[in-house]
Amino acid sequence: MLARLATQRACLDFAAARIAGLPGPVLELGLGKGRTYDRIRRIMPDRDIFVFDLDTHCPPALKPPSDTLFLGDFRDTLRAAVDRLGNVAALVHADIGSEDQARDAVLARDIGPLIGPLVRQGGLVLSDRQLPLSGDGWERLPLPQDAARTAWPYFIWARLH
Repeated sequence: MLARLATQRACLDFAAARIAGLPGPVLELGLGKGRTYDRIRRIMPDRDIFVFDLDTHCPPALKPPSDTLFLGDFRDTLRAAVDRLGNVAALVHADIGSEDQARDAVLARDIGPLIGPLVRQGGLVLSDRQLPLSGDGWERLPLPQDAARTAWPYFIWARLH
């Protein structure tokens, strides 16, 4: 757990610095207990944050405002987000992993193509699972040094165009 949290923190801090001059909201896929959502709020306080999950089970202080919350299956809510938000996200953080790696692989395969249309040029996607992002113009970036040291699998992609 410590390696996972250290990796997420290092990757989120890297992303915050990298997108500092890029407009656009952050999309948090997988609210869970709200830990990474809280981190994003703290390191990117001026950004809108849209959160996606099947339901909410985090402490009340970490629950996002209802107008920024997309509840339901990612496959449905990401499609709705394209219609509502468009191609504006500076960062997508997809924390979708579970103990069922076969299920995670199917989910990653299904949502990868749905994430791409939400990310603006210069934007980033962070994920704890390998995502098949659709279209050309994606570059996989190396993990920041602090994350690489933990040996916890994480992925960063940049949208070049």
